[in-house]
Amino acid sequence: MEKVPTILFGAFDRHNFGDLLFPHIAAALLPGVAPLCAGLAERDLRPFGGHRVRALAELAGEFGTQPLNLIHVGGEVLSCEAWPAALMLQTTADAGPLIARYDRHTESRNAWARQQTGLADLAPYCADPTLFPAARLLYAGAGGVSLDQAEPGLRREVVAKLAAAHAVGVRDRLTLGHLHAEGIPAELLPDPAVLVADLFGDTIRQHQQHGEVADTIHRCPNGYLAVQFSSDFGDDATLAGIASQLALLADARGLDIVLFRAGAAPWHDDLDCLERLAHRLGPRALVFPSLQLWDICALIAASRGFCGSSLHSRIVATAWALPRLNVARAGQGAKQAAWAATWEAPGLPGVVGIGDIAAGLARALDIPACTRERLARELARRYREGWTALLQLAAIPLQWG
Repeated sequence: MEKVPTILFGAFDRHNFGDLLFPHIAAALLPGVAPLCAGLAERDLRPFGGHRVRALAELAGEFGTQPLNLIHVGGEVLSCEAWPAALMLQTTADAGPLIARYDRHTESRNAWARQQTGLADLAPYCADPTLFPAARLLYAGAGGVSLDQAEPGLRREVVAKLAAAHAVGVRDRLTLGHLHAEGIPAELLPDPAVLVADLFGDTIRQHQQHGEVADTIHRCPNGYLAVQFSSDFGDDATLAGIASQLALLADARGLDIVLFRAGAAPWHDDLDCLERLAHRLGPRALVFPSLQLWDICALIAASRGFCGSSLHSRIVATAWALPRLNVARAGQGAKQAAWAATWEAPGLPGVVGIGDIAAGLARALDIPACTRERLARELARRYREGWTALLQLAAIPLQWG
């Protein structure tokens, strides 16, 4: 096959832990390829360890009908609507006024979203096949746990786009069931982040030896839990409940608590929230300030375990064979629960409520290391095999010379 351009497409255009990781993983699995990274808007996330990202609409104008490979890499993209997608491209300071202006005016907000992205799609992180009519289209490890509850027009659009793809791989059985019910012959494979230790272990270990990660390790000689919570956990009563549970576990196990952010885009994590939680926890807790991708990976990898709301912090902990626990408020945590139900080790807790954090972490910490290590190897193997099978289905070469 003649060598053609390869575009990796996803939400790489905003600061979110998993989205920053995905193009690194996909590029490492495409030897000899120098892929372009595309999102909904042009952004430069290189200062945070991410990529220079091109806008998909602009790339469509540039490549036209040229043959190419378009690979959707990871993320809960199948049910991501245009309005929140465009909002997450803004700064946190700008998002509030935009919500106040447009949130109750559907036509106006949709027009604004189209203006931001250059696309008219209801689900813009699923590329319209007509943008690249000669492309080989692939989805690798995508999620869509709430697709069955999405607005009918969005659901029809997504199903039509997936039907036009050459291969579709999803990361949990719940999403797989939704697609099979719509007649989409999707395959099941883990999330790409299960390969982070396998592919980038040396880079991550190097980040543990310098800067803020090394300082954190030095300040926690008895070990620490890496803890993260998104901004919607930020009310006083919720923080008090979290602090009480973390203190109970930390005192019982002699561990410190290191609070970090897994994303700085709107609706992700808030530094003020973590600082208020640290204040409640007292001297046993410290806030990790870095938003650099490999620093976050290094912090998790050096920990005694992860606790929080972030799915990809959990999966990175899984890749390093560490104890892990997701926490969700009532009515939330569907994608985390779907992941755990599909892939987690027997007996290791998936998602708990705030009042069960201490007990859940105790259970996670007591799972034998050999069980966690065996699962980490198995998930890495499953993703590599699934990735290879998807490329073959889509007739995309496994390696360019």
